[in-house]
Amino acid sequence: MPKQLFSVTLISRATAQNTDVCQGFMRKLEGAFYDCRGYYLPAMKIQFHNPGRTYQAHRREIDAAVARVLSSGRYILGAEVEQFESEFAQYTGTKHAVGVASGTDALVVALRALEIGIGDEVVMAANAGGYATTACVLVGATPVYADVIEPDFTLDPQSVERMTTEKTKAIIATHLYGSMCDVVGLQELTRRNEISLIEDCAQSHGATLSGKRAGSFGDVATFSFYPTKNLGALGDGGMVVCQGQGLADELFSLRQYGWSSKYTVKTAGGMNTRLDPIQAAILRTRLPHLDDNNARRRQLADLYAQRLSPLGLEMVRAEGEAFVGHLCVVRSDARDSLKHKLTESKIGTDIHYPILDPDQPGWANIGWRSDDLPVSRLATKRILSLPMYPELTIDEVNAVCDAIELIVSEDAIA
Repeated sequence: MPKQLFSVTLISRATAQNTDVCQGFMRKLEGAFYDCRGYYLPAMKIQFHNPGRTYQAHRREIDAAVARVLSSGRYILGAEVEQFESEFAQYTGTKHAVGVASGTDALVVALRALEIGIGDEVVMAANAGGYATTACVLVGATPVYADVIEPDFTLDPQSVERMTTEKTKAIIATHLYGSMCDVVGLQELTRRNEISLIEDCAQSHGATLSGKRAGSFGDVATFSFYPTKNLGALGDGGMVVCQGQGLADELFSLRQYGWSSKYTVKTAGGMNTRLDPIQAAILRTRLPHLDDNNARRRQLADLYAQRLSPLGLEMVRAEGEAFVGHLCVVRSDARDSLKHKLTESKIGTDIHYPILDPDQPGWANIGWRSDDLPVSRLATKRILSLPMYPELTIDEVNAVCDAIELIVSEDAIA
């Protein structure tokens, strides 16, 4: 039979090593196979994401919230959306929150509210999945790419400053993988140059820096509630937060056709992008658990680091509560081989992200500018995302790490 590595097991390697005498290559204990060294062979898949576990963990609350909306008869905006907007603004330390249909729509609405469009430049990271570039293309602005810094691969303020010109109207500061970027340094840069700071917090719900939440530093900040986010809906959704009443009024108008009142358009560029009340009700049930879930993500990330650092795999993360473990990203010079062998072992992985924005074929002719991107380019060849969600068990994390340990020891890769 072809040799495979491992998946999750119900008992530990230590237990396996101390049970019976190994005969041949495999033995079977409690329904799972082990090799002579006590390592696990495939038994069940460890999924990269598993939002179904999140639903099961909070099923009663979520079902009651959905039933409440269905019984209300109000299925567009309404009290559930307004209450979640208020609760989320309070949580993030901002004064206003505007619910929209997705995180990408949140970026588009934010850019339009800041009157950014054709002829304007927006500085951003090139390694953040293309969402900021997509928003710029939709409003007609020009993306300008700055490099990132280690160890968290977030924006390098020095590179941002190099790329800032008289055409620059904003910086989109993405808090990547759950790590807050140097938002204080970027805030100082934007103030000095009299341009806007947009925080992209799609991967950093609940992160804090110097006692302030992600989303409270920028002129405006955007969030995604995609199901696998730290604060995820059971569908899509997004939010824009800000401090100023005038900007909030513009955001509320833009999310619904540019209306000032029903059927009266006051602002060009309005959209139909409203947060669904069923998703708002679900998010209201999940928000009180966010801090505990982030603490759990940090615990799992710490375990990964403890197990994988001696193997030469470096974690991509900020320190302390500036990191909320949206993703568990490691660096390996043998990334592709490691990913392939983990897939054979029924362990889900991904790459966030394999292609830099300026290398995307569909954006070859949109007129972007870019700094040299040596750190960003090297990262795309080395990064690998491992399973990470609050419902992941310690045994599953150890199973992933055991598999990597065997791969590294047999292939001498890292």
